Amino acid sequence: MFALGALVGDLAWLINQLLGALILVIIVRAVLSWVNADPYNGLVRAIHAISEPFLKPFRQILPPWKLGGLDLSPVFAILTVEFIRRFLVSVLYQLADRIH
Repeated sequence: MFALGALVGDLAWLINQLLGALILVIIVRAVLSWVNADPYNGLVRAIHAISEPFLKPFRQILPPWKLGGLDLSPVFAILTVEFIRRFLVSVLYQLADRIH
């Protein structure tokens, strides 16, 4: 059972790190929208490709044109990812402790 508990604990750590990296990518995407970044740059394209699936649902709910061009989708996406991160990771850590 020790190995299973360690596996669940490591999985919780990995999910925590991945969701933290996703939040960072969303923040970088928001900053890139303020500057005139080259849309053909590989890094810019990768950031857009990673973040767009998480931002698109929020843009559909609250389109920027309704707010005078202000795009709040990164704020709502970060809040949602952070909520999932705190909930899921804590549940997995508790499960790992019970298995130990």
